[in-house]
Amino acid sequence: QVQLVESGGGLVQTGGSLRLSCAVSGVTFRTVDMGWFRQTPGKDRELVLAINWSGKNIGYDPTVLGRFTMSRDHAKNTVYLQMNSLKPEDTAVYYCNVHLRAPPYDYWGQGTQVTVSS
Repeated sequence: QVQLVESGGGLVQTGGSLRLSCAVSGVTFRTVDMGWFRQTPGKDRELVLAINWSGKNIGYDPTVLGRFTMSRDHAKNTVYLQMNSLKPEDTAVYYCNVHLRAPPYDYWGQGTQVTVSS
C-alpha cells in the first residue's frame, strides 16, 4: 500500500530554518506529483508547494515564495521542504501529499508539527 512518512518538524524561533522530509513507498515515485500542505486548527488544509515528476513547480502559496523550496530525490523516493526565514504564521501541521492524475486520487502522510515562536 501507499505510505508517506514525514519527519523534520519541531520548534524553531522566528527567522530560523527547518527541513521536512517525506519518504514515499507503494507508488512509482518518479512519475507522480508531490505536494506539501499545511493546516491550522479550524481551517482547511492549504497548499504550500507542489512539484511534478521532474521537479517543476506546479502550485504554491505566495506567502512562502523566496522562503520555502521543495525538491525531490528519485534515488531515495523522498521529497523535501526547506523552510527558511520562518514566521509565527507558518506554524501549522504540515502534510506530505501524493497526487495521482488518472484517476485523480490523493494520499497523505500523518503530518508533522511545525511551531515558530516569536
